[in-house]
Amino acid sequence: MGSEKKEECGLFGIFGDPDAVQKTYFGLYSLQHRGQESAGIASSDGEFIKCARGMGTVGRVFRESNGSLKCLRNPIAIGHVRYSTTGSSTAINSQPLLCEYSRGQVAVAHNGNLINASLLRDEYEAYGSIFKSTSDTEIITHLLAKPTHVSNADQLGHVLNHLQGAYSLLFLFDDRIEAARDPYGVRPLSLGKTEQGAYVVASETCAFDATGVEFIREIDPGEIVTISKKGVSSRFFVKPGTIKPAHCIFEHIYFSKQNSFLFGENVHEYRKKVGKQLAKEHPVEADVVIPVPDSGTSSAVGFSEQSKIPFDMGLVRSHYIGRTFIAPSQKAREMAVNLKLAVIKEAVRDKRVVVVDDSIVRGTTTRGKVRTIRDAGAKEIHMRISCPPIRYPCFYGVDFPTKEELLAHNRSLDEIRDFLEVDSVGFTSLEGMLSCALLPGDHYCSACWSGKYPIPVDIILNKFVMEHYQLHMFDDITETDE
Repeated sequence: MGSEKKEECGLFGIFGDPDAVQKTYFGLYSLQHRGQESAGIASSDGEFIKCARGMGTVGRVFRESNGSLKCLRNPIAIGHVRYSTTGSSTAINSQPLLCEYSRGQVAVAHNGNLINASLLRDEYEAYGSIFKSTSDTEIITHLLAKPTHVSNADQLGHVLNHLQGAYSLLFLFDDRIEAARDPYGVRPLSLGKTEQGAYVVASETCAFDATGVEFIREIDPGEIVTISKKGVSSRFFVKPGTIKPAHCIFEHIYFSKQNSFLFGENVHEYRKKVGKQLAKEHPVEADVVIPVPDSGTSSAVGFSEQSKIPFDMGLVRSHYIGRTFIAPSQKAREMAVNLKLAVIKEAVRDKRVVVVDDSIVRGTTTRGKVRTIRDAGAKEIHMRISCPPIRYPCFYGVDFPTKEELLAHNRSLDEIRDFLEVDSVGFTSLEGMLSCALLPGDHYCSACWSGKYPIPVDIILNKFVMEHYQLHMFDDITETDE
């Protein structure tokens, strides 16, 4: 039900490990929930960078039969799983992006969304730059290559100061990895270390768990971490403390895996607290609490503990079907949801059921699943949502639909209840949701609920903003798809 928004992208990088590419592969596998449209890995032997990428999931792109992992084998690697927030879901927009400029080769992997990408692209095209993709990430490579930027004492720091929006970035140069996080810290990024002494960077610490990496710390907003043969060094491209953080709390609510640690706390524990808060704010008499797996499960546990209503698994998820946001049409999304989530009739029949989900976007797939639960014999259905009603679009890396398509836009709670065809509906308040977090409430971005954007958005944006012409070209990347 919380399936009508697209994921973040996932980043993984490792320096100084003979099995760096293999570990990057497994790291990306553990981050697959952050993007299933494309996957890619770039690696370096210290002098030359190779890159392979393609459309589909990690397992589809890097199959043993095509030998792609073996061809990439090197001690330095970065990887990326993608869903599109700027630019279509096509091979030319898959990452890492590999290019060559006056300083040599560089591969770039990006999680987030640059809100000034189209303005920068217009400027560079006016001076003769030729763009190959329609991804905002390519803007960064042109900034790196600009002669006045190349000559800067801190070239990368200088370039990053030209970017506006949300970004966690991995740069693979021939001899080093540089990891950077935007000054607001919107998207997560963490640093870890293997037992053998290799340093690792990943979007979520669940990738560390999957690859035997010890978590060291989160990379700070506005920080650049350099990993090379000299070890790890750090610098800031903005003065620390001058910009108030705007961490995306939707990472806690929906995106991140339950075992991940970000913004100072564990995702599962946060979701349980929100579930308890939800039960306090919207109590109900019922017989059973069921979650919408997987992102609603932890909150349902908290709701059950607080309300003393028994917890049960009334919906079972098929792990062979990807997150349903990939479906291109509403009809396809609804069909995918029905395939993905099946009702356990015995758990809901003749019962008053509380259904706990992480969020509702359009609401149409949620309504379809409510009807299925009703058809299974539920006497009452009470919908409880871990976050407030989503009323505004996101410009920082979440592909929510337009404001007019959002269920909560211009609808009262009673109208939302009637649309969903439930007996009651309750959302955690913004204040309640923020109170469950470790950091002060004003350290998080809540724009999709409040409409207050911490990073000014003064231009009309959408994911296809740079596709003002039809691209007719072939990608020269290593093809690993069928």
